Order: sequence, then C-alpha cells, then structure tokens
Amino acid sequence: MIDRTFIDELASKAPTPGGGGASAYCGALAAALSSMVCNLTLGKVAYSAVQDEVQDCCDQLGALIDHLIELVEEDANAFAPLAAAYGMPRETPKEQQAKEKALQTALIAACDVPLSIMQTCARVIELAEVLTEKGSRMALSDTGASLLFAKAALQGASLNVVINCASMTDRDRASMYQEEMRNLLNAYTMRADRAYETVVKELER
Repeated sequence: MIDRTFIDELASKAPTPGGGGASAYCGALAAALSSMVCNLTLGKVAYSAVQDEVQDCCDQLGALIDHLIELVEEDANAFAPLAAAYGMPRETPKEQQAKEKALQTALIAACDVPLSIMQTCARVIELAEVLTEKGSRMALSDTGASLLFAKAALQGASLNVVINCASMTDRDRASMYQEEMRNLLNAYTMRADRAYETVVKELER
C-alpha cells in the first residue's frame, strides 16, 4: 500500500509542500530508481567487473535519497518565513521597512534550498549516467526513467530560484544565484538528455 500522505498534502490548498518539495521528492524517486538498478546489478556474474563501481554508486545514491527527503522538509521550512513576511502589514513606513527586511532575509533560504535540490539532482544524474553504461541491461528502462525524473526535479527546483531572485533587492546575490542555477541547468539537462538518448537507442536495438 502506498502512503498517500505527501501526495494528499501536495494536492491540498495548504501552501506547503509545493513545487520545491515536489521537486525534491521527484529527485528522491530518481535516486531510488537508480539505486534499484544498482541492486539488480550487484551480485550478477555478468557484471563482476563493475561490482565495486556499482556498489559505490549504490552507497552514494542511498545518501542522496536521504538528503532529498530532508530537502522536502527544508523547502517547507524555508517557505514559512517567506509566507509570513509577505503577510506582514505595511501601512506605515516602519511596517514597510520591517516587512522588507523580513522578506529579504527569507528570500535567501528560499533560494538556498532549491539550489541544494538542484545540486543533489545533478549528482543523481551523474550516477545514472554511470549506470547507463555499467548497470544491468534488464533494468535499462529504469535507468532512463531515473534520468527523466532527475532532470524534471532539477528544472522544477530552478523555478523557485527564478521567482525568489526576482524579489531580491540585493542584485549581486540574485545574480550569483541565477548564474549557479543556469550553470546547473545548462550542464545537467544536456547530460540527462544525452544519457537518455543512449538508453533509448539501446532499448530499440
């Protein structure tokens, strides 16, 4: 039986979890799929030459799953002060100043967490790339699905960076976040696409 708690909370009108948490969850699913491929490869005589490498991938993926699940919660925790800041009164100059200060402080964490999700999903893509070559051929379609999920998680998390950077008054900080986001997107969507194309070609042979 699948635990629907997260899905039901996501579908509700509650502000969290939202797109960032869903992206982290999607990334965890990507890592779990690649971990399954590792486990289907380990102990097989046909893959004896790559056992150590696949075991290392498996170990890393386990840690990435844990981290991405933590990031689901961290994303919700980062949104709470942001939502509170947006809800602060702004009738007087003093209130406006207090609101702006709270907002700018909250926006930092609201960018840090999705960037961490992106960085973690980038690592999932790297490991799935390894499994595209080294993993069990019987589970190659699962490797492909892992790549797609990790890419979607990467792109989904980037949207939180985009929207939060737009509200930052510290444009130098915003530019730094935007540059890192673009670098991750440019590098890893391309890598995921290339690896996925390799998977499809192998499956069609």
